[in-house]
Amino acid sequence: MGAVLRSWGQAFGTQWHPRLLAMSVLPFLLALAVWAVLLYFGLQPLIDYLHALFTEYDGFARSGSILTALGLATLKTVVVPLIAMLALLPLMILTALVFIGVVAMPLIGRHVGRRRYPELEQRKGGSLLGSIGTALGAMLVFMGLWLLTLPLYAFPPLAVITQALLWGWLTMRVMVYDALADYASAEERHQILQQHRGRLLLIGVISGAAGALPGALWLGGVMAVVLFPFLAAASIWLYVLIFIFTGLWFAYYCLEALVQLRAAATSENAG
Repeated sequence: MGAVLRSWGQAFGTQWHPRLLAMSVLPFLLALAVWAVLLYFGLQPLIDYLHALFTEYDGFARSGSILTALGLATLKTVVVPLIAMLALLPLMILTALVFIGVVAMPLIGRHVGRRRYPELEQRKGGSLLGSIGTALGAMLVFMGLWLLTLPLYAFPPLAVITQALLWGWLTMRVMVYDALADYASAEERHQILQQHRGRLLLIGVISGAAGALPGALWLGGVMAVVLFPFLAAASIWLYVLIFIFTGLWFAYYCLEALVQLRAAATSENAG
């Protein structure tokens, strides 16, 4: 746990470096452009589809009685748009994570490597195509498992644990590859994943939980629906900042693990 906390502190201190803050601009603009197009063409059809489902299965009466019982009767008129917004939330997080992994993580790894480990040999075990493939492959696996585990929401504690583990696994898969792409060989990367899997998953779970925080912006009821385009943009920007911090956390942890791995290998060879 000491290495996890130490790398967290190093990441927090580096987060505010002007270069790192500037690094958030490109992933933000890319994600914003993608979602501007998707929302322009897809949001209203999604709302219409959900509205038809609610009408067909008497969803308005049922949701209205539940919301009234919870003291949230004012949300009855916007329940369908709110559900549509919340359905899009995981996809927005995925988009931000993928863009950070592909666009920003190589720069983050080099930034940390130059500042913290200037003598560390670069063995170039990763590539841009490998990064894209890893991110897309992990995203597809995540989406399949996420859909399969949706019934667990009937048991909220189990659902929360499962979703946290899924987000942790996805974050770990994307970030570890990119953090070590320049410095580690493919074999070294696999060794680090094997030896540090539990702690890397812990970093992923904590970061994934933090990545859900921008969703709180969408809990403003009627005003959240009215201000949806602005809240979506603000959420994407916050996702980008959170995942840049996550990238720094993984970079510090993984590069330190790589240093220790090579030191152990050198000691074995010398002995």
